[in-house]
Amino acid sequence: MLLPLDDRTLCYDLVGPEDGEVVAFTHSLAADLGLWAEQVPALLAAGYRVLRTDLRGHGGSRAAPGPYTIDGLADDLIAVADAVGIERFHFVGLSIGGAVGQSLALRHTARLHSLMLCDTQTESFPDAATHWGRRIEKLVQTGSVESIADETMGRWLTQEYRSKNPLRWGQIRATVAGCTVDGYVGCAQALADFNYTSQLGRVTLPVLIGCGSEDPRATPEESRRIAALFSDGRYEEFSGARHVPNVEQPEAFNRVLLNWLRHVRETV
Repeated sequence: MLLPLDDRTLCYDLVGPEDGEVVAFTHSLAADLGLWAEQVPALLAAGYRVLRTDLRGHGGSRAAPGPYTIDGLADDLIAVADAVGIERFHFVGLSIGGAVGQSLALRHTARLHSLMLCDTQTESFPDAATHWGRRIEKLVQTGSVESIADETMGRWLTQEYRSKNPLRWGQIRATVAGCTVDGYVGCAQALADFNYTSQLGRVTLPVLIGCGSEDPRATPEESRRIAALFSDGRYEEFSGARHVPNVEQPEAFNRVLLNWLRHVRETV
């Protein structure tokens, strides 16, 4: 489904019983809502309603003029929730999606039941200007995200996963390669210029931080530190997974997610 806004169009998918608690997902940079395909059946079977959205310039969403901000991307999700009549939801975000979740928690607290933030960061990396600047320059020169697709997949998933799941691996790689340059660059610029670290202590929502043990960038050590920033923060590690544990270890990820949602329901 599409939501036309002033300077962009947002693509989203909403499935499940209308009376079910809503779980909203935001994917990583260069992915799309299909990154959560392994989670949807498990949530529907448990009676939840699932909202997935594409970031600007990703999947079916049209890019807006950049640069973007994390707060602006968070507001996109609120715009979709408003359009479909969803007042409150549990949020699950991966990588840049985790940063979006932090913005939601700080600026739209009343809209949330809980947060699960995976393989993410609370502020721009110290080398953000160099890291993203070089990548942006490469994409602008080549005019395609194809040029960094293999490098991206190497960070996201292990070689073992690729060998055992070649079709799914190929689907995700094609999505990365098909991301628009404008959408990628706009989101990369958002990642290069944000900092929520000092504010997260005032978040009172229940928060679960997840991380693949082999994530080369959002490391387990950093993820544990992030969990400790929240007044009600917990940490869960997916041993052997890289940057997208929800794809690499879907059974373990779904078990953790469903147990988390059950915990929130029983304690709030």
